Amino acid sequence: MSLYAQLQRRQAEGRPIRIGLIGAGKFGSMYLAQIPRTPGVHLVAIADLSPAAARANLTRVGWDPARTQARSAEEALKSGTTWITEDWQAVTRAPGIDIVVECTGHPVAAVAHCLDAFAHGKHVVNVTVEADAFCGPLLARKAQAAGVVYSLAFGDQPALICDLVDWARTCGFPVVAAGRGHKWLPHFSESTPQTVWTNYGLSPEQAERGGLNPKMFNSFLDGSKPSIESAAVANATGLSVPSDGLLYPPASVEDIPLVTRPRSEGGVLERKGMVEVISSLEPDGRHIPYDIRMGVWVTVEADTDYIKNCFEEYNAHTDPSGRYFTLYKRWHLIGLEVGMSVASVALRAEATGVATCWNADVVATAKRDLAPGELLDGEGGYTVWGKLLPAERSVRLGGLPLGLAHDVKVIRPVSKGQSLSWADVALDVSTDAYKLRAEMESMFALPAA
Repeated sequence: MSLYAQLQRRQAEGRPIRIGLIGAGKFGSMYLAQIPRTPGVHLVAIADLSPAAARANLTRVGWDPARTQARSAEEALKSGTTWITEDWQAVTRAPGIDIVVECTGHPVAAVAHCLDAFAHGKHVVNVTVEADAFCGPLLARKAQAAGVVYSLAFGDQPALICDLVDWARTCGFPVVAAGRGHKWLPHFSESTPQTVWTNYGLSPEQAERGGLNPKMFNSFLDGSKPSIESAAVANATGLSVPSDGLLYPPASVEDIPLVTRPRSEGGVLERKGMVEVISSLEPDGRHIPYDIRMGVWVTVEADTDYIKNCFEEYNAHTDPSGRYFTLYKRWHLIGLEVGMSVASVALRAEATGVATCWNADVVATAKRDLAPGELLDGEGGYTVWGKLLPAERSVRLGGLPLGLAHDVKVIRPVSKGQSLSWADVALDVSTDAYKLRAEMESMFALPAA
């Protein structure tokens, strides 16, 4: 039975999937916009540091204020309405909630939210991929041990890429490469929230209208988010990562199968079976027509003449050799698609992407010279950007995960372009996030520095 048919049945039976949302910002609001249009789901509670902002966003996406008058999760469950609170633990611990959708975008907080939800028997759809990038493999194991499902969020590019990889492998195709698109030039790694909108391609007026967070959007532009999402994909699919960071080869959709081949065959890959990000800009800044900037893709190989001939007979667009074919989705709809994860987790007990290994890490790298006493401000800020590295290399370097580079004091000079190590900062080792990362490094036993 299709997911939609199952949702309709749950609606008819009065057994909706009961959801708790933590974080009602831009991503959360996009999901909120779809909930009233989806049968078989009940948003029981929203936890947000600013309930007033959450209410404003509900109004923005068209919710009737009468639907959010509940004064507790218990009252919301009985009345079919929604409770808004500042207390995230009231959401992770409410007996009636089935799934927690973590939408804060704050990786340290997200780890605590996920662990508490697991401890109280709740599945988690984790939108905060920044947390998954530095400890997702262990979050997945903790969820499994608790008997619940932990999942990446459909609509975000990592889950969509995982879906394409799963399609390829289920059909019997060897996966040569997979990834997303991005608007990229090398100097974007220095971008800050002050420079983001011009480089991103939006006006300040458009950004204000959409309630867009410049720091969050800058995390896309400066390469942090592409690295974070590529790490999540590598850890979920077992694909490997470039030895010294993403290459961002420029290509149109038509040229992806040409570019995403091994170097020995004229492409950019160190070897087959890797993640990569395709740039929508030529090195001189010219826009590439029919780009993949907002989309996802997977390149597969015809490893027999018969399959190669099938590609030709059915007009599949390949590289000149006829062996490499790319399937793609040119767009993703972000929070508007999260319902796929909620339904998959609740109705099929299946994640839409989840870490199965530790192949990749994202290391905080200085945007400029950093002096002792300065505070790091995490992805998208003024101080660091995220560089994708093989997990083994990151551990050997003692690399500081980008997800832990929030409000952290620098204690020795760091040069522009240098990846930071644990020894460069004074870190709060009491957080769940730090403890989980330390446990993961020990558990996976990668070569230490």
